[in-house]
Amino acid sequence: MEATDWDRIVVLYEALGRVAPSPVVELNRAVAVAMASGPAQALAIVDELIAVARLPGSHLVPTVRGELLARIGRRPEARAELELAARLCANQRERSVLLRKAAALG
Repeated sequence: MEATDWDRIVVLYEALGRVAPSPVVELNRAVAVAMASGPAQALAIVDELIAVARLPGSHLVPTVRGELLARIGRRPEARAELELAARLCANQRERSVLLRKAAALG
């Protein structure tokens, strides 16, 4: 089984962002960057989305931000983001997953 080429995926999301820019593309690029280069660099991308008020009210941004914060060991902040994501999430099953992840962070 071949390893996922996350660097290539980052490049593809960058290209997509140039031809069809959207906050969802940027959020997905952040996830790819986290996989390719680590969560700290990706967190900067997500924080920029928040700073310019992209995707307000979406559970996706705090979900990704919570996961990234957990990966760099900022557990209390990660838990708060995942709890926020759960409050914003309309899907009960997804909300349950988010709350379980938040609870596991202590």
